[in-house]
Amino acid sequence: MIAASLPETGTLMDAFYSRDVSYDGLFYTGVRTTGIFCRPSCPARKPKRENIEFFPTARDAMFAGYRPCQRCRPLEAPGEVPAWLAGLLEAIDEAPERRWTDADLRAHGVHPDRARRWFKAHHGMTFHAYARARRLGTALERIREGDRVVAAAFDHGYESLSGFNTAIRELVGSSPTESRAVTTVVLRRIATPLGPMVAGSIDGDICFLEFADRRMFERQLKTLSRRLRCRYLPGTSPVLDTLARELDAYFDGRLSRFTVPLRVPGTAFQRAVWNALAEIPYGQTRSYADIAESLGRPTAVRAVARANGDNRIAIVIPCHRVIGKDGSLTGYGGSLWRKQRLLELERGAR
Repeated sequence: MIAASLPETGTLMDAFYSRDVSYDGLFYTGVRTTGIFCRPSCPARKPKRENIEFFPTARDAMFAGYRPCQRCRPLEAPGEVPAWLAGLLEAIDEAPERRWTDADLRAHGVHPDRARRWFKAHHGMTFHAYARARRLGTALERIREGDRVVAAAFDHGYESLSGFNTAIRELVGSSPTESRAVTTVVLRRIATPLGPMVAGSIDGDICFLEFADRRMFERQLKTLSRRLRCRYLPGTSPVLDTLARELDAYFDGRLSRFTVPLRVPGTAFQRAVWNALAEIPYGQTRSYADIAESLGRPTAVRAVARANGDNRIAIVIPCHRVIGKDGSLTGYGGSLWRKQRLLELERGAR
């Protein structure tokens, strides 16, 4: 079962092609050929049916790699965008790959708290999550551009997904030495009830699975690229298909242990921690201190916490099952609300 329920496809198609304004806000349409997403009433020329897909929220469309349409402006419901925010939205549209800071917001005359509250109230995410979605969309659009793009990797020194823009190279332009040294990770988007995830596979193993809006998403991909000396390609593979089915069963309460093979490059200590995480039974939790004790390193609680945060295969390696010694949820890269939902799911509170 995937994230949010939508009307059946025929209803969505009819509403979109008839520009039915009554469906505005109820779903959004991504256009594969242009990489944009629109509200149902968009006045632009309608694409062919095989080139569109539907999303329950604008957030889902953005993390699938689509950018907002400049004609119907799906993020700006009529009368809802205040004057103090309009200039900032225009600046983001002009440079979607930019990494925004609180200082940048203040330079545009917008207080960071005010922007956070507005985006949270209107789009269910903070301003910085919105900005990350735009950067991610820019990168995924280039990955999805498809048949001609055969190498998209993070260069050393790039700190954001805009690194994709300069890292994409054609395979024929690589030297023979580079071609032999670089491996390929296939990336695929997977919808889940807790939001879209991006999964990666290499030679029949899963090596990456993260929520698309995770704060450390960019750095995790960059670290993986460095450790595996890999390039990223869009597509799918048998093991990614299996992972999608297993995630569907997991969220439906029908699967308690994943079977997909994993590739987890890291230090010896990190791998030991990740192995310990994998042994935490479904529906149970352990503290960081428990993990450190099980490794024979009782004083290494902070190191365990760091290795836990460095896990690049969420859910399958269940770092969400590690909590504070006092029972608090503590940190989780995919956001504490997701950690809470995952634990509730595993305890039977679906």
